[in-house]
Amino acid sequence: MKYRRLTKEQFEELHQEFINFLATQQVTADEWENLKKNKPELAETELDVFSDLIWEGVLNKAEYLEHIAPQHLYLFHLDEEEMHAIVLNIKNDAVDITTEEGYNWLRDNLMDESVEFLQADKPYTEDKNLDKFKMIEQGAVITKGELYAYFDKLIN
Repeated sequence: MKYRRLTKEQFEELHQEFINFLATQQVTADEWENLKKNKPELAETELDVFSDLIWEGVLNKAEYLEHIAPQHLYLFHLDEEEMHAIVLNIKNDAVDITTEEGYNWLRDNLMDESVEFLQADKPYTEDKNLDKFKMIEQGAVITKGELYAYFDKLIN
């Protein structure tokens, strides 16, 4: 398994897609029930293969990631060749931008000397999607890129 198995909730949400996936492998509903009972290791493999297919599709489409920590805002644009990062560091321990109050403080004090802006480009390793996945596993979320675009315009 390349990524990680989808959660129970994700499988429930993708129920129809999983049925279609099994159908492409000529596995009927009765055969699936039989697999789960009599060959659970094979059923587990099918779940893993489906999970990886879903992750590949999601990661291929991901263009922006965000990760918000108490004193840091990490924004990534994921283009074909490399990742472009904008990082905001808050050098004020009293501010926690993961809270509504802290986020409002940041919004109102963007040009405060305790707010540091950094930019960097980082090439992917040989597996671009795995790079994206690792960032998601560390807490980043896929977004439409509104915050990235805002800060990119602000600092460039």
